[in-house]
Amino acid sequence: MGLDYARRPMPADDAIRHYLMDMDGVLVHEETMVPGADRWLEELRATGIPFLLLTNNSIYTPRDLQARLRLTGLDVPAEAIWTSALATARFLDSQRPGGTAYVVGEAGLTTALHDVGYILSEREPDYVVLGETRTYSFESITRAIRLVAGGARFIATNPDATGPSPFGVTPATGSVAALISRATGVAPYFVGKPNPLMMRSALRAIDAHSESTAMIGDRMDTDVIAGLEAGLRTILVLTGITARDEADRFPYRPTRVVGSVADLVGQAGDPFAADRATG
Repeated sequence: MGLDYARRPMPADDAIRHYLMDMDGVLVHEETMVPGADRWLEELRATGIPFLLLTNNSIYTPRDLQARLRLTGLDVPAEAIWTSALATARFLDSQRPGGTAYVVGEAGLTTALHDVGYILSEREPDYVVLGETRTYSFESITRAIRLVAGGARFIATNPDATGPSPFGVTPATGSVAALISRATGVAPYFVGKPNPLMMRSALRAIDAHSESTAMIGDRMDTDVIAGLEAGLRTILVLTGITARDEADRFPYRPTRVVGSVADLVGQAGDPFAADRATG
């Protein structure tokens, strides 16, 4: 994946030249735009700062997500969306090109695997690949358990234990992966955030350097730690999963905490200037 951005030199100052951002909890809540998210994206476009949306959601393809974002009032090209499904497909293609997989997931994951030449199979697959779905079935999970117990390698798109919904939190990939692991004694390899693999592939996609890139997210356990381990400065927004008091319980800290991306409007080039001035 590559976006049409010119190669940029390493900055000699503290300016931010690129942004990686989570989507759910940062720009949108399910079908509703976070107030100010449109102004934030407009500022990034106006100032020519490249950005990429990173999401552990593997349900949808980038084009699906583009359409869903448009319904909320946000205009983001499909090429600026990088999902854990795409990262998983790229990883499997690098490990075992043209392989086979039994997939527990939806169109975002199966499409990504088809696009790299993978064959979906229930008969002695190379991998069992677990993604997110709103319709986990006992039958599919049981089949996954039997295949992993029989020797299939176990891959999961992301470790998120819960995800948002209009009715509150809902079990996500990490919770179902724990069930399969408990039944088989086999731990999955998680490809999505906070795995540095996903961060490195995202940085390459927009020709970014970690020193001049900021990660914006709503989860300490995926977004912030992913940015930290990739060498990025991090911004935690409080419009999603992690609350301010919960953030204080972690042994690591984001570079900055803000109420929402609306608080960053007018600061795209250097969102940490105020903190340096008061520090």
